[in-house]
Amino acid sequence: MTIHVNIGEAKTRLSELIAAALRGEEVVLNKAGRPVARIVADADASAIEREAIAAKRASAIGSLAEKYAHLPDEAFDIPPSMTDEEYEERIKRKFG
Repeated sequence: MTIHVNIGEAKTRLSELIAAALRGEEVVLNKAGRPVARIVADADASAIEREAIAAKRASAIGSLAEKYAHLPDEAFDIPPSMTDEEYEERIKRKFG
């Protein structure tokens, strides 16, 4: 997705625009309605940001490990999704 922003607005939203660039979005700065510059994330900065997010998620999951340690491994299995026939049958039962 491309974000087009006027330079004056970019001054007030710079942090937000940089975060968007780090997420991989294209940020284009316009002056008088014409594109004049582009904000691009540095590849190293993007990698560091992804590693930080991964570490944060791992620590959050790890903090809950003790809470759910008493449950068997089968408790974390994901059930298979419904087939089309099962879905139609469920809808008929629910809504008649």
